[in-house]
Amino acid sequence: METNSETDQSHDPVLVTGGTGFLGLHMCQYFDDNGWDVVAFDRVPFTESDDVSDIEYVEGDVREEDAVRAVIDRVEPDVVVHAAAALPLWDDETIRSVTIDGTRSVLWAAQEAGVDRVVYISSTAVYGVHEEHPITESSPLDGVGPYGNAKVEAEKLCDDFRRRGLCVPILRPKTFIGPQRLGVFQVLFDWVEDEANIPLVGWGHNEYQLLHVHDLVRAIELVATADAERADGTFNVGATEYGTMKSDFQALIDHAGTGKRVVGTPALLTVATLRLLNELNLSPLYPWIYETAHHDSYVSVEKLQNLGWEPAYSNTEALIDTYDWYLDQYEPDGTTDTGVDHRVAWDQGALALVKRAFQAF
Repeated sequence: METNSETDQSHDPVLVTGGTGFLGLHMCQYFDDNGWDVVAFDRVPFTESDDVSDIEYVEGDVREEDAVRAVIDRVEPDVVVHAAAALPLWDDETIRSVTIDGTRSVLWAAQEAGVDRVVYISSTAVYGVHEEHPITESSPLDGVGPYGNAKVEAEKLCDDFRRRGLCVPILRPKTFIGPQRLGVFQVLFDWVEDEANIPLVGWGHNEYQLLHVHDLVRAIELVATADAERADGTFNVGATEYGTMKSDFQALIDHAGTGKRVVGTPALLTVATLRLLNELNLSPLYPWIYETAHHDSYVSVEKLQNLGWEPAYSNTEALIDTYDWYLDQYEPDGTTDTGVDHRVAWDQGALALVKRAFQAF
């Protein structure tokens, strides 16, 4: 099978689980633009503002095996991209059931229906915190918290189905951003727009790799269409141009032209404070964010590059592109959530008061 850039022929259908989320929306739009017949499978529909007129939506939960089997049998997709997941602020049981049981349901249904391949969207959260960098696909796995551990277990299921003969490319993306991304980055952009200095966890001298969602969806299409023997593996995905947390975030502030700066903090004190706020439900930031933000975190993407992939965005370009979308197109509706979705603004809780202090100097 060839990618659309190499042929004018349309592809057979592709089914995207979690198709209305942040990544799912971008996947559906990209695949639709590139000649695929796209079906989105998710518990909630697209929003009215989503540009998805040619994309079919099917309501369903990946944990319900009969529902997954029914949509696969009807759509008969060439490829299933399994992106459905529960974010870290969901309760432990939901994270495990969506990530592990949902993945099992999708893999079983796909194999029984004779689907060519299932692309599984994992996470670099499976690595935890490493001292040696860059992290490669063969580095030890040590998932942080229920989310990271559930992703590790889901990857084991993918390995089991590979041994059964199913082609299951696994992608481990770094934190990805781009248009429509809110969540914790909306908190950052709100502070920048309101001309506040931006505090970091630690002094900001650590290298922290990000990823633009447009580069991720191109990677997904690549492993969905490349020769099965080469694609049936595990691949890190991340920007190849990145600096320190301090330099990349300062570049965003400079782009905004506020005259403010990045402010380093003692990591131990800041982490302890954020832990307390989290325990009191006064902050939307979950442990994976503040426990790892002051550590180096970057992966090797050489294996994916050997398949022909190259990212188009650096860290700073991804941050600036997302911020510009936020300024130009984001229309707040007054609603907030507690961190369960990347497409909604998060209730900042006590951080809104902290912002006032960082606006003052």
